[in-house]
Amino acid sequence: MPLQEPAGFGPFRPGSIVRLAHAGWVLAREGVIRAIAPPDPPALGRLVLAACRLIERRGLARVARSARVSEALNRLGPSYVKLGQFLATRPDVVGQEMADDLEALQDRLTAFPKPEALAAIERALQRPISALFASIGEPVAAASIAQVHRAEVIDADGSSHAVAVKVLRPDIEARFRRDLDSFYLAARILERLVPPIRRLRPVAIVDTLARSVRLEMDLRLEAAALSELAENTAGDPGFRVPKVDWVRTAKGVLTLEWVDGMKLADRDKLIASGHDPVALSKVVMQSFLRHAMRDGFFHADMHQGNLFVDRQGTLVAVDFGIMGRLNPAERRFLAEILYGFIRRDYLRVAQVHFEAGYVPAGEEVDVFAQALRAVGEPLRDRPAREISMAHLLSQLFEYTEVFHMATQPRLILLQKTMVVVEGVARSLDPDLDIWTTSEPVVREWIERNLGPLAVLGEAGDSISALGRLALALPRFAERAERISAGFALMADKGMRLDDDTVERLAAAEARGTRWGRIALWIGALSLAAIAAHMFAL
Repeated sequence: MPLQEPAGFGPFRPGSIVRLAHAGWVLAREGVIRAIAPPDPPALGRLVLAACRLIERRGLARVARSARVSEALNRLGPSYVKLGQFLATRPDVVGQEMADDLEALQDRLTAFPKPEALAAIERALQRPISALFASIGEPVAAASIAQVHRAEVIDADGSSHAVAVKVLRPDIEARFRRDLDSFYLAARILERLVPPIRRLRPVAIVDTLARSVRLEMDLRLEAAALSELAENTAGDPGFRVPKVDWVRTAKGVLTLEWVDGMKLADRDKLIASGHDPVALSKVVMQSFLRHAMRDGFFHADMHQGNLFVDRQGTLVAVDFGIMGRLNPAERRFLAEILYGFIRRDYLRVAQVHFEAGYVPAGEEVDVFAQALRAVGEPLRDRPAREISMAHLLSQLFEYTEVFHMATQPRLILLQKTMVVVEGVARSLDPDLDIWTTSEPVVREWIERNLGPLAVLGEAGDSISALGRLALALPRFAERAERISAGFALMADKGMRLDDDTVERLAAAEARGTRWGRIALWIGALSLAAIAAHMFAL
């Protein structure tokens, strides 16, 4: 189905336009706009690039593009750092090279003072610090949304244990709200000015970012995610997550078990401490696949800094601010395409794409299968260490534009997470065979969900659903009767709006027209080069 023309800009706050123009200035000043511009931009793009050249800082030619991007986003503040990290998971939007640059973005901001953190903890938990902790130290890590302190808690028996206390930055919610308005403005301008970009759904991308940020702003939800993952993985070999201290957790504070362990970044230290990096690499890969395929709920930020090995050799994950979910249909899609590539059944892989609705019905299954063969066959004769499951998925997503496929953000998040996970696993075992390691997990899911027992289970679910539907039919009939009566009344007397509703609609329309025109000109100058780059993708 073709994408529709955007309905219009709608009402915008003047502050959003000013902040967006400021962001454009900073990006130009740090040389980011010219660095990402295509080699042959349209006329408006060339005009903007000429203006950008005049305001760039001196000496930028000697600075790597990733460093320029990092400097610009850090200057713009926490919201833009988070935006950069989010866009690093969307190479379909910003391009693979820019996604790689954003991967290097370090979420390490200056810590806010300890007294402010203590005051925030007391407000959130409504108790004095002395009643909560025996001691609490200086911040040990500071990121865009929160920072972490090490503290001691006295147990009922008089002993003590260490905890990690995560506390939100002061006024961070208000700051994100303001900046999100600017992001929405930029997305709507891009949809209006560059029609091909509508396929990527920029406004929907900002919607996803906004939902993600809202979740991260409520640390109770991070605690709940941790608790859910703990239940899902209770019986998994070699993997666990820290325990939540619910008594000392609230919206603005999260208290967890302190993890004493080694990060996975230093392979030599792991070996010197008696850990087996080859075994750990398999645990990393298989744990991620179990979480994604079996549970449909996975840690979406599994880089080396968030993975520890405790003294027992168990892999421990931390920092659950970014989580991914896959519904049953998406899990089936993932399992079938991986299994199909393992068996070189490209027609089946193509059919799975069509069954999932990811490829429009007007395309040809056989032609799509031919494209998939071009992806899969080059893998046949390559050494195991050179075969990447994440690269395979990224190549699949490269065909989204060719076959007019709608973007699937959750699957792209999965693919980007898989890139990170594979990187961690191969840093532990450079000769890791991804397919051999993954095959038992994929096969188990296939047997459990697509085998004879799964068919019987689905039949039982269908019977139960029919029973529930039969019980609900009287309520449906009653609602249908009320709706029918309402339509009959509208047909007889017309639809009426009260005076207050009419006044609000008129005011909204007036604001939308006025600010939409201003937004079109100011936003266009700030984003035209970026829009031209997106047009070239």
